[in-house]
Amino acid sequence: MLKKLSDKTKLGLPMALLGGSLLFSAYHHSSKSIWVNRYIDSLMTEEQKHLPSNALKGLKIADGLEVSTFATEPMLLNPTDIEVDARGRVWVLEAYNYRPAITGNPTRPEGDRIVILEDSNNDGKADVSKVFYQGPELNAPLGIAVLGNTVIVSQSPYVWKFTDTDGDDKADKKEILFQGMEGEQHDHGMHAFVFGPDGKLYFNFGNEGKQLRDAKGNIVRDQDGDEISRKKYKQGMVFRCNPDGTGVECLGQNFRNNYEVAVDSYGTLWQSDNDDDGNKGVRINYVMENGNYGYTDEITGAGWTANRTNIESEISKQHWHQNDPGSIPNLLQTGSGSPTGIIVYEGNLLPKIYQGQMIHCEPGHNVVRSYPVQKSGAGYTASIENLVKNEQDQWFRPSDVCVAPDGSLFVADWYDPGVGGHQAGDQTRGRIYRIAPSKTPYTVPKQDFTTIAGAISALQSPNIAIRYLAYNKLVSDNSAEGELVKLYNSAENPRMKARAFWVLSKGANGKKYVESALADQNPDIRITAIRAARELKLDVIPYLKNLVKDADPQVRRECAIALRHSKSPEAPALWAELAAQHTGNDRWYLEALGIGADNNWDSYFNAYLQKVANPVESPAGRDIVWRSRTNESVKFLATLATDSKVDLKDRLRYFRAFDFVKGTKKSEALLEMLKHNSSEQKEINTLALRHLDAEFVKTNPVAKSALLKLMASTEGKEYLELEGKYLLPEENKRLFNMIITDKSPREASDILIKNLGGTALLTHAISEPGKEQNALKILSSMRWSGSKTQLDILQAAMFNKANSANIRREATRALGGSSNGEDLILKYLKEGKIEKSLIPSAVDGVSKPGEDK
Repeated sequence: MLKKLSDKTKLGLPMALLGGSLLFSAYHHSSKSIWVNRYIDSLMTEEQKHLPSNALKGLKIADGLEVSTFATEPMLLNPTDIEVDARGRVWVLEAYNYRPAITGNPTRPEGDRIVILEDSNNDGKADVSKVFYQGPELNAPLGIAVLGNTVIVSQSPYVWKFTDTDGDDKADKKEILFQGMEGEQHDHGMHAFVFGPDGKLYFNFGNEGKQLRDAKGNIVRDQDGDEISRKKYKQGMVFRCNPDGTGVECLGQNFRNNYEVAVDSYGTLWQSDNDDDGNKGVRINYVMENGNYGYTDEITGAGWTANRTNIESEISKQHWHQNDPGSIPNLLQTGSGSPTGIIVYEGNLLPKIYQGQMIHCEPGHNVVRSYPVQKSGAGYTASIENLVKNEQDQWFRPSDVCVAPDGSLFVADWYDPGVGGHQAGDQTRGRIYRIAPSKTPYTVPKQDFTTIAGAISALQSPNIAIRYLAYNKLVSDNSAEGELVKLYNSAENPRMKARAFWVLSKGANGKKYVESALADQNPDIRITAIRAARELKLDVIPYLKNLVKDADPQVRRECAIALRHSKSPEAPALWAELAAQHTGNDRWYLEALGIGADNNWDSYFNAYLQKVANPVESPAGRDIVWRSRTNESVKFLATLATDSKVDLKDRLRYFRAFDFVKGTKKSEALLEMLKHNSSEQKEINTLALRHLDAEFVKTNPVAKSALLKLMASTEGKEYLELEGKYLLPEENKRLFNMIITDKSPREASDILIKNLGGTALLTHAISEPGKEQNALKILSSMRWSGSKTQLDILQAAMFNKANSANIRREATRALGGSSNGEDLILKYLKEGKIEKSLIPSAVDGVSKPGEDK
């Protein structure tokens, strides 16, 4: 029958069935609309499917909500990040010049743009577009924050602060806020800044950032006076600083690509993190301050695939070292994906389930989600609720989400067949959507920042840009104190109470309000007060004395964190009191105790032993022994590790814990285990030798003799693990043969490079006449590792014209395989230093199959 209908009728029939609703700019989900959308989809060409007029087709929106288009191409292109300002306008970062050295796509020589989109006639659609800034140095920026007349833009290796001094929506001044981060033209570089309830700025970078320098190029130092670099920290990091960029604190580390950070009114941080592509390990994290999030081995820096005692059985948990003491638990693991923009929604326009919860973009799965959180002990649990998902058009790639002044959401759509990862299949499209309850037009409430009453009202806005202006008005006006106290005492929503408290804490009577909040009935306010006391650098010990027995485990969690690096003679007893309340089934609480004891393990653990003489007798005590980093815990670890009444697989955690204890005492205890004579002695001997310190083995004849005997009887992975730990140069020939016979070549190469004489052996073999196949295997074995020595070898082979074409091509391809090598390839392509004949190999090397953000 359908074949007999004219084209006009084919398209007109579904329109009639829906009353022409698809022509409207708003869309809500229904069974009728699903059927019609699928029918129309079957009739359209690929080009028609991607027209702006079909932008809403296929979107499945949550019950009670409606999605509408606010702006589409050509008004904007390739949006990476957005912000909604206090006037309700949408600021857009464009990334037309996205990875041109890899994609081969054309570029704008005048640079990417910062665009302001405005609905001037109140019809719910942008009709005014202004270019705030465009410059050749702006190339695929990833983050924007609009704070009054200041705009902070993140684009490795810079963070710029633009200022509009005369209010004409044009940047009049550009300054450097931070610089020196790596990850230029990389999704894992510097991400967006966000204004927190405490008046501070919060931001993060992925594992390509590596370091932080100030406007003058000086390395930035953290709250302990240490460099913010790979000397102390691992992989991706999250930070807090003053608005002028001073007072930087590192709040968490060892993420892979923590794309953005969201801060709620209590000062709690939330973010997503992407896995190594294809491992279904994408995660959502509650950021416990000073926590290690386990992307790489805390001690050695090894990747998550490296074998270790008590390794996790599930790859998604193995990916984050979740069985290791000192790795913070993940709030939620969401499988595969390419996580991007995230917020905490603190408005009341959307349904209750989304209020106070994270809203997050997941372009890999074409969806915007919420993760409703529930408290669980000292931590949380979370679930997944979709807000909007496109089940038909895989080009729907939500890259960021923001809250408007009326409490509705704005979502940026990168709109592309892919999700980045150094590829861009389209440069001509980009969309902005609005999500709100059905039949709720977009309105922008008027604000008055000139009066205290107006600022008090604005402080309660769901929009961050409005709250920024309100905060600064109130914190700078001493006469605001009375009205802030009224809000603090009368607010029905505790988040509004927390906002008032933060402002009060910054005033002349801040200490008084901190002490009042510490006694509040709401545990979230008590937690906020502990955080404020630390920010104000008050002596927290008297406060903690009153809180270490708090009934709420999350308050006690904050007490533990507040004891980190304390020099107070009273701190050990307070920590011991907190530790004695560990239940044995709350990993969040245990890790908070670990964070709090950092640099003080000896005194804190000894104080704990005064309260719990034999910790091995209870699950809680065994947990604390496992988490401890002190010689005082070694005898307990040894007892637990050799307790034959417990199945060996349940004791592996204690052998692994030895790796986190420094000093010879632990090696002596492990060596003592070799003298035992149990039915599992062979397994015990292997485990004990795996966890000895390498230097101890070299200087202890008994240990070295036992190790050599064990290695002679091992092969494959077990052999490589032992040799990789102890680095015996006598094994160089065996390692070399493993490379050229394709027996774990990558692992063998990594170890051989570190061994005495290993580098010379490899470089000689690469240039040895008549042995090209050996050279190719050696170069290929170095592709994924990225150590400086390996990169130097690969570069030398690539640029050496005396080498054969095959050797140079393989060296070029291998160079781009690692993260550090990828940076070099991108640099050389940009500088035109790679010969034309080698460019295909360079592109092949950095274009990993299935890569996402």
